[in-house]
Parts: sequence; structure tokens; C-alpha cells
Amino acid sequence: MRSDRDLKNILERIDHRGYPAYKDTRGEYQFGGYILDIEHVQGDPFASPSQLRIVVSGKSAGIPSKYYDKKHKRIAAQDYLLRKIGSEIIKNSKQRGSGKSGMIHISRCGQQILDRTACQINDKNGEVTIRLEVGFPANGRTINAGELEVILFRILPDVVNKTVPFKNINVTELDGVMRLTENQFFIRNEMKHRGLTAFIADNSILPRKSGISQEPLKDAVRFRSPESMKIEMILPDGTKICGMGIPKGVTLIVGGGYHGKSTLLEALQMGVYDHIAGDGREYVFSDTSSVKIRAEDGRSISQTDISMFINNLPNKMNTKCFSTQNASGSTSQAANVVEAVETGCRVLLIDEDTSATNFMIRDELMQLVVTKDKEPITPYIDRVRELYESHGVSTILVAGSSGEYFNKADKIIQMDEYHTYDITEYAKDIAQKNGYHAKTGDERTAALSDFNRNAHANRDWIGDRVKIKVNGRDMVCINRDGIDTRYLEQLVDEEQLRMIGYLFVYMNHSIFGRNMTLQGSVEKLFQLLEKNGLKEIFQNQRIPCNLAMPRQQELYMCMNRFRKLI
Repeated sequence: MRSDRDLKNILERIDHRGYPAYKDTRGEYQFGGYILDIEHVQGDPFASPSQLRIVVSGKSAGIPSKYYDKKHKRIAAQDYLLRKIGSEIIKNSKQRGSGKSGMIHISRCGQQILDRTACQINDKNGEVTIRLEVGFPANGRTINAGELEVILFRILPDVVNKTVPFKNINVTELDGVMRLTENQFFIRNEMKHRGLTAFIADNSILPRKSGISQEPLKDAVRFRSPESMKIEMILPDGTKICGMGIPKGVTLIVGGGYHGKSTLLEALQMGVYDHIAGDGREYVFSDTSSVKIRAEDGRSISQTDISMFINNLPNKMNTKCFSTQNASGSTSQAANVVEAVETGCRVLLIDEDTSATNFMIRDELMQLVVTKDKEPITPYIDRVRELYESHGVSTILVAGSSGEYFNKADKIIQMDEYHTYDITEYAKDIAQKNGYHAKTGDERTAALSDFNRNAHANRDWIGDRVKIKVNGRDMVCINRDGIDTRYLEQLVDEEQLRMIGYLFVYMNHSIFGRNMTLQGSVEKLFQLLEKNGLKEIFQNQRIPCNLAMPRQQELYMCMNRFRKLI
């Protein structure tokens, strides 16, 4: 392996030459306490920045194994280090010439704690790997090696030394991160033992700063559990926590407009992730398989059995194996429910504001005017109990305009000026007194089909050269084919979407077309990832520096929106 002195010699030799001469710097170099690997060099100063990998040996890092010996602790420790590294990089990143010259970029973490490629700890030996981008400096298209030398020999060593070696880490802070992640891990396990779909701790801050910010709202009303739904837990750090436990079954969230119904549901849909201290939702949890369901006009559907909700279409289309390139609101929501259950989802989160009305409910007057033999849609209200009682799928539903679900619900929660009340008995009593009785549901077949889809991706659309591009969290493009992800509300970072692109390509090349269904392919992929890590996907290729792991549910939902799925 070459030394840092060799790299300096190369920089001195290529200084003031044409930009392509930067290619000579590619390779690994031994610095004092780490290895610098220049994995990719950009073609010109205006192209995507060069990618660097810094590997700090376990001995040099010196991080005790107790901080990474379990997966949840390792991810939390990585997140902590990455935030510290990112903070130092922001202080030193600035333009030092033309184009992207001098810019240093590493993944920026949000409120959620995600497993990212930007910073990884080897759980076997404590080795720390940092991946980042650097714009190699140039004046015009002429190499400015002096500025790159400042970055590689002064700035980056200083960043690494301040943030990675355990001797320079604020142990009090890191121990606090460990206590939080251990508490979070404990609560999620305790939820399973107690039969809960969600838990919201007292004093949590649910409202966000704005529609474009995930930071907590200052001076917001803090959450308080109704006494009838309050549960207590003794956490691993010895502290006691109290909060509202939402049991399995059908839960209704009601209340007036702007009183906090959707805010509570949004907190629950983000509760599939752990959050950092100070977020306000660090002790808000939902079942990690929970999926937010909504109507999605115009989405594509491929070979999906939606007969549980839609049957006897006038055009005689087969709803047991339904496909369309332009779904309606009700059809898309039906497909979303079925696909979510296929992923192993155990909790469906639904807000009536983003649902198709005719999918959710049909009132008595409408049923008298348009009889059931003329209506192909079996509304969700006629299936919600069966989904839970026969298939173990709970529902948490926000409703503000119809009380028809009162008799279907196990729990009814009212939000009043962001305060929470358990009104289950009161609401059911009112419904009974006013003649609203629980109905038995639809007489047509109510089974959630075990239909095993043979959907697969057209293998001709991907060649050997693949370009993956994301547009925020709205779309991932693989070569020229885009997947619309605007309505996958539990995707929280574009890096997750970029990872989905790479997973998609791997599945297409390595798993699809081998007598495996789409569902089976996704399950197999995540089993391989759990066993082999990212080397399963990238083999001997470089691992991009800007990826974050998605859930199995989001990958599956993206696959189902691919218009070449046949």
C-alpha cells in the first residue's frame, strides 16, 4: 500500500495540469491512524464530486465493543459519529475554485436514526468506515493540487481525529445515546409482549415546526395519555415511563378539524423508526411493520388480488388478478391494503382525508339507492373487523366526518385541542341510543386471498450499465424508468430511495425470473442482507456513500409501482 507521502508526490506532479490527471490519485494510501481510499475521481470540476473512503482500524478507533455489540446499538453509535463528523465537515466545506471545487459532503441525518453507508462500524473488530464526497479543486479545468492537499492532509485528518478515536469522544454523550437506544429497543419488545400496536409516552411533542420541517414545534401542547389507556414500564436504565398504549384491534381517532388527529397519526407513521433525543418523539413507537395507506389515483397495479374489496366489475375484469396502468382512488387504496398485508404488515394507518370516500364507507341511504348488486366496491368498514379477527391486521383510523366506524372500533380516542381522551364507551353508547347498530358486514366472500402473484420485472429493461437518480423523495429513476414514490409517506430520506434503486437492480439481475414471486424475492433479499450485509449487493464494487436502509415494506411498495412489472 502506498503512503501519504506518495500521494503528496502525485499531487505535486500533476499540479496545474489538465483535470483528467486527477485520475492518477485513485487508490489506497496509509495515513497516520487510517487508510484513505480515493475510490472515484470526477471527470471535471462540474461533475458529481469524487468519492473517498476512510477506514479507521478498530485499534486506532478504540471504541469499546459494548457500543456496537448489538445491531440497534451499532446503528445508534454510527448515527452519533456521523452527526459529529458532519458537523465538523460543515465548518470546513467551502468552494475553492470552479464548479464543485473544495466542497466536502457527507450524509446529513434527519430526526430518524437510520443505518447509512456514510458511517459504518464493523461489529466484529470495531473498524470504522467513513464515506464522503469531495470536489477536487480546479481553476477552470486546471488542477489546483495545493487546495486538495489542504483538504486531504489538514482538514480530513483533523475531522477524523476529533470525531472517531474513542479518547476524543464525549463519553457522556455517547452513553446517553446508548441509554436511549436500549430504552427504545426494550419498549418495542415490551409492546409485543403486551399486545400493543403503538405506544406514545407522556410529555412527547407530536406537532412539527412546519410542513417542511421535522423538528419539534416550540411551545406545543405535550402529549398526555388518558388514564384508561395509560401503561407504565420500567426501562433498562431504571427510570419509569408512562404513556398511552394502543392495543391490537381497531382504533378510531376522532375530533374536530385542527385538533390534532392527523398529527397523532403522522407521529405513529414515523414511529416505525427510532428518533434522536430532543426530537419530541423519541418515545413514540408503532409496530415496525406498520404501513400508512391512502388513495393514489393513477398508480399502476400488477396482478394483484383486490377481490376482497372490489368484485363484479361491469367490464368483467378479473379482480383476483387485477392489473391497470391508471388506478382510481378506490382501486388504488384496495391494492395498497392487499400489498401491505403481503409484506407482513400488522398495522394499517389510515387518514380519511387522504382516502377514497367510496372505499371507506357507504351510508344507509346510498345503499338504499344503489343496491349492493349494482356496487362492485365492498367498503373498508365491512372488512375492518375481519382483517383483524381473521388475519391479525389491526387498523388505526383517523375519522372526522362519519361515526359509522364507532361500532367497529375497539378503542375510540378523541383529540381536543391536542389533548387526548378515551371516549370509547361514550361514543358507542351514543351510537346505540341513536339507532346505529353494528352490522354483520358483506355477505360476499370475505377471505383475504392467498393468491400468490407471479409478477416479475421485465429483465430486458436493465443492461449492464445502470444509472440511478432520485428526485428528493418523490421519484427514483433507474435509467429512464421512473417510479413515483410521492405517496409513500414513510420514506423519510432520499438516501433510502437511492438504496431502493440499487436493491431493485440487484433483484432484477440476481433473484427475479427464478420461479420466485415478487413477495418471495423481497423476503429473500432481506434475509441475504441480514446475513451478508451490503457486500451481498455490491460484491467487489465500491459502495456509494449516500445510501440508507429502507424497510422491507417501502421496497415492496416501490416494486409494485414499477410500470414494467408484468
